[in-house]
Amino acid sequence: MTLRLPSPGGGSRTYTPRSEPARLAPGGTPLASRTVFSAAHVVADPYADIAPDAPAAVDWDATLAFRRHLWSHGLGVAEAMDTAQRGMGLDWAGAAELIRRSAAEAKAVGGRIACGVGTDQLAPGTDGYGSLDAVRAAYEEQLALVEGTGSQAILMASRALAAAAKSPDDYLTVYAHLLRQSSEPVVLHWLGPMFDPALEGYWGSTDLDAATETFLQVIAEHPDKVDGVKISLLDAGREIELRRALPTGVRCYTGDDFHYPELIAGDERGFSHALLGIFDPLGPLAAEAVRVLDTGDTKGFRELLDPTVELSRHLFQPPTRFYKTGVVFLAWLAGHQDHFSMVGGLQSARSLPHLARAYELADGLGLFPDPAVAEARMTSLLGVYGVDQ
Repeated sequence: MTLRLPSPGGGSRTYTPRSEPARLAPGGTPLASRTVFSAAHVVADPYADIAPDAPAAVDWDATLAFRRHLWSHGLGVAEAMDTAQRGMGLDWAGAAELIRRSAAEAKAVGGRIACGVGTDQLAPGTDGYGSLDAVRAAYEEQLALVEGTGSQAILMASRALAAAAKSPDDYLTVYAHLLRQSSEPVVLHWLGPMFDPALEGYWGSTDLDAATETFLQVIAEHPDKVDGVKISLLDAGREIELRRALPTGVRCYTGDDFHYPELIAGDERGFSHALLGIFDPLGPLAAEAVRVLDTGDTKGFRELLDPTVELSRHLFQPPTRFYKTGVVFLAWLAGHQDHFSMVGGLQSARSLPHLARAYELADGLGLFPDPAVAEARMTSLLGVYGVDQ
């Protein structure tokens, strides 16, 4: 059977779906040469009768089942990150509940977990949004909750800190305070403005060289409290330079969804570990690729992972922050959830041609455990939009 898919420039084209299912089963040897986290999405409750400005309604059973899926393939879960729609549909109360539930599930199944620590108790226009004291207090509350669950903390970039800080010294002061308080080494997260425009000028400068100096100063002053850094700037050259400047023992976790195969593979002077949103839909394939890399077969690793970059670049195309829509769409097609709805109504953030191309690329990679289910669901979505087959 062929599908009639809408084309980005107008009109339509025919596509013949593949018939072979994905063949990457759970299990296998633990990942050894790289530490790999998938930033995981949340599954909305489509039956909840909520107003547009009401707190998100989450389907907890489906959300936790997806995390078990990632753990079953040997991946770690990066919880309550931007992939989980922090600040784009999921508020702090929802994120806190997500962290508690996922941390408990990780303990139950022996899965690795790290959780986002931010300041999303503070919203623009509310008391404290422009106050460094309020930013510190918000970070402290979240850090205490995450560490209280036994999870590793990821200190996320803060919109409130970007709004309150007047100089690089303000960043140095806030992060020094938090690192002194942390009980275990944390991951520092540098998220670029392409993922969140409110983070423009983070670390005190729009000059990335100057910002990098401040970032590295934070690490140099507290190397025993920094497990690693997650870099999400979509600039492979800058990540490599920063990676080489890190103190011994501090890891670089790539968050570059455009260049991840080459950054994870590395070179004669080092490599990046991974903490990636694209590893939500690519989880089983990514885990298999790293197992190949564990044997020393860099060529085989690249042969598995390089073909996925076209899909990733498609999902993360500008405006990049809406990549979550494509991630959840593919989870629906793959059978990890029974519907294509998102907290905050974000399922409407990408066009039908965009989603159709995502389906085509994912199907071509063999990502769907049951291609017939994916085809039927794609057909049903096309019908909603009036594209008859």
